[in-house]
Amino acid sequence: MKSIKPLLLILCCAFAISAQGQRAPSSANPTFPPPPASTVAGAVEQQLTMVEKNIVGLAEAMPEDKYNFTPDSLGIKGSSYKGVRDFAMQVIHIAAANYLYWSGVVGEPIPDGILGPNPPESLKTKDASIKLLKDSFALGHRAVDTLTAQNLLDPIPVRQTKQTRLFLATFPIIHAYDIYGQMVEYLRLNGKIPPASAPRDY
Repeated sequence: MKSIKPLLLILCCAFAISAQGQRAPSSANPTFPPPPASTVAGAVEQQLTMVEKNIVGLAEAMPEDKYNFTPDSLGIKGSSYKGVRDFAMQVIHIAAANYLYWSGVVGEPIPDGILGPNPPESLKTKDASIKLLKDSFALGHRAVDTLTAQNLLDPIPVRQTKQTRLFLATFPIIHAYDIYGQMVEYLRLNGKIPPASAPRDY
C-alpha cells in the first residue's frame, strides 16, 4: 500500500500540470455563424454570411500593390494563365454577378458599367472594388430576406429569361465560392495566407 501512494501522487501531479498546459477553447468556432432561424431565409442567410466573410476577408488581405496580379506574370513552366483576370477583376466579377442575380429579386438597378469585361478603371483600386463587393453582398442580404416557403418558385425576369426566386437568391453563393478558390491561389502565390485558412485557437 505504501508503494502505491507515491505513484498516485505522481499521477495527480501529472494530471494537474497537463490541465494547466491546456488553453481554454475559443467561445465559438469562428468558421460558423450563429445557427440560422427556422425559416428558408434564415437557412440561406447563414450560407450567405459565411461566403461574404470569406470573400471580403480575402479581398482585404491582398496588398493593394498586388491588385493587378495574375499568375501569368510568374511564367510558371507548363502553366496556362494567359488572359485570366487579375485580382481586382476577380473581386469586381463577384460583385457584378451578385448584382446581376440579386437585383432582380429586390428590383434594384445594377450599377452602371460593372457588367462586362471592361469596368471603369476607377473600380479597379483596392478600396473601390472592396466597396463594390460589400455593397453587392448588402444587396444579397436584402434579396435573401425576401425568401419564404411560399414564394421560392415564383418566376422573376432576369435579362431575356425567367428564373425562380430560389435560384436567383442562392446561385451567387455558389458562384462566389468558385471564384474564391481562384483568389486563394492568387493570395498564396504572393506569400499570404487566406484569413479563412489561418491557424485558429479552438
